[in-house]
Amino acid sequence: MVTSSLANVRIFVSVVCLRSILCLATFETSSPCQDDTCEVYEPHSPLIKCSYVPMNFLDCKPPEDLKGNDTKREELGYGCIKFGGQKYEDVEKTKVWCTVLPGIECYGNRTFLKDGFPCIKYTGHYFVTTLIYSILLGFIGLDRFCLGHTGTAVGKLLTLGGVGIWWIVDVVILVTGGLLPEDGSNWQPYV
Repeated sequence: MVTSSLANVRIFVSVVCLRSILCLATFETSSPCQDDTCEVYEPHSPLIKCSYVPMNFLDCKPPEDLKGNDTKREELGYGCIKFGGQKYEDVEKTKVWCTVLPGIECYGNRTFLKDGFPCIKYTGHYFVTTLIYSILLGFIGLDRFCLGHTGTAVGKLLTLGGVGIWWIVDVVILVTGGLLPEDGSNWQPYV
């Protein structure tokens, strides 16, 4: 009984030694792998996977606008069906193509899809500025002109803000989040 357990220990030690010698030999003779041609990623090597590189060292493209095409999103696996949203839950998230900046060494494919980018676009509409326009000059439709609602802005101008009623209603609608830019973009985050 003691002899068989001693034999098992010797076999185990020789296998461990054989593995460590092979690992040492492959580590010393092989060059660091920087593309997908290597079969095994060595987590203890100085190179990290390219997909783990921080955002500061990536060049990412903006989210792709699929213009409401669900089929294309299913086919590609990324892209935005709709942009914008007032609440965090309303904003769609997507993957975008990112490339590791030159001079940064990493393991794996240097161009890859990175997840978690919001489908938001900004076109220079500021909420505070629009609110000031709406309060001070809303009776002539300046707030709607600035947001791109030209047709209703002309109607508001010709009726002098619907004799003041439309003007007050627009201020309330703007504050509650019902009056947004015509192009579907979000408010700029800072003034």
